[in-house]
Amino acid sequence: MCQDHHPQHGAMNRRGLFVTGAAAALTLNGVSFASGAERRAPGRDRKPGSKETRTVRGTLPVGAPDFVYLPLEIPAGVSELRVAYSYQKPPVPAGTQGNALDIGVFDERGTDLGGQGFRGWSGGARTEFFIRADDATPGYIPGRVRPGTWHIALGPYTVAPEGLPYEVTITLTYGAPGSTPKPVYPPERAKGRGRAWYRGDCHLHSVHSDGRRTPAEIAALARAAGLDFINSSEHNTHSAHAHWAAHAGDDLLITLGEEVTTRNGHVVALGTDPGTFVDWRYRARDNRFGRYARKIRDAGGLVVPAHPHATCVGCNWKFGFGEADAVEVWNGPYTPDDEVSLADWDSMLVASVRGGKPWIPALGNSDAHRDPDRIGGPQTVVLADDLTREAILEGLRRGRSYVAESKEVELSFSAAGGRARHAGIGERLPVDRDTPVTVRLDVKGAPGCTVRVITDQGVLHTTPPLPASGTGTVEWRTTPSYAAYVRAEIRHPAPTPPLPGPLRAFTNPIFLGA
Repeated sequence: MCQDHHPQHGAMNRRGLFVTGAAAALTLNGVSFASGAERRAPGRDRKPGSKETRTVRGTLPVGAPDFVYLPLEIPAGVSELRVAYSYQKPPVPAGTQGNALDIGVFDERGTDLGGQGFRGWSGGARTEFFIRADDATPGYIPGRVRPGTWHIALGPYTVAPEGLPYEVTITLTYGAPGSTPKPVYPPERAKGRGRAWYRGDCHLHSVHSDGRRTPAEIAALARAAGLDFINSSEHNTHSAHAHWAAHAGDDLLITLGEEVTTRNGHVVALGTDPGTFVDWRYRARDNRFGRYARKIRDAGGLVVPAHPHATCVGCNWKFGFGEADAVEVWNGPYTPDDEVSLADWDSMLVASVRGGKPWIPALGNSDAHRDPDRIGGPQTVVLADDLTREAILEGLRRGRSYVAESKEVELSFSAAGGRARHAGIGERLPVDRDTPVTVRLDVKGAPGCTVRVITDQGVLHTTPPLPASGTGTVEWRTTPSYAAYVRAEIRHPAPTPPLPGPLRAFTNPIFLGA
């Protein structure tokens, strides 16, 4: 690995390369803006508004570690840090990965996993960022640029066969540090309807990561989609948390979280406490995920593996589901990888009922980034005691929910049998194994769609297409000895029979038997 420092002003501090204590990371030679005398009397003779710049060049080879840290010695008296970077993207043969380089920064508190030093991450979404006391580029956390050793974090996501040449330019502006406004977060309660079905989209991206919409635009589109709640889930940063309060309201609950984007899959930290940051710098082989899953839960949130069978680099879920509170089965427009996720989730349901283990509920979210991505497509509809963070998360955790393609779809799904007992989605009907059970599904907003009734034995009932009105009722009879659980799928017409059509909606299961 080569590294060429090109200082435009001042001295350069050089140190040897060494491997850090963090998994798969490397620290480069450091960059300094101060001589020894200046470090003893930092900020001396620097005029307010004056700037200093350094440029660092290097090449990362194939097999570079996941994270490469560039130490940056910052003196006192700095009001703004600004970093710009670029890298070469040579053409590569078909089927060969090209260059992709992410960037972020940690302050003088260090780069320890789960530590306090995180100050921002933009991945590959931006070519530059700044941090000041009063403001910062979206994805980054405002606050004073305090003296000490900061670290620019480079993440070589993929490296072309000939290597990844990069250039990083750091500019410091001197002056009074300014003040940082106290963050204001959205309320944890909206004006609900008491115990009712509430619609939400828990996986969304704004300009605070790789999205193109502002929080205001997202909130407006969420209302237009008929949503009652949304969840902030930016890649590897919590910077958006303090930018949602103005867009919440009596009609829209906004919960806070993060999409923890590791090299071995993504997980939505859903509904965490404001300001919660969850580290992402580990792989499945590092045996660290359990620690951060616990952090999500300790912050009041849910652990939700996202698009577990997505085909993008680093998206496929490799941590297992032992720590999951729910799983995102449907992500954005319905595609073959969602069909695989749905089948995999159904297999987990079978294993749970046959092994007497807890089951994992399913969610559906849009993962919307930009036009034409449709917010609320799909959406999770959850039965909650009220429109509050606590009640919504409890409903999702218990699987009292179904997933719909849009606000036009409404479902009512129940099971009844034995002494007038009833159970709804996510609940158990506690009757003897040979007791007759009637399962009923009422559907609205699904014209031409077919209904499939699915149990641990597979698809046991399929209806003819629903009428043009999109409304219909399906009843099916069984016993707990024949079906340990029952769930429903509403499918569009199949473009290539006998394969099933894309989903219009599906429910979490109802469990049958004592």
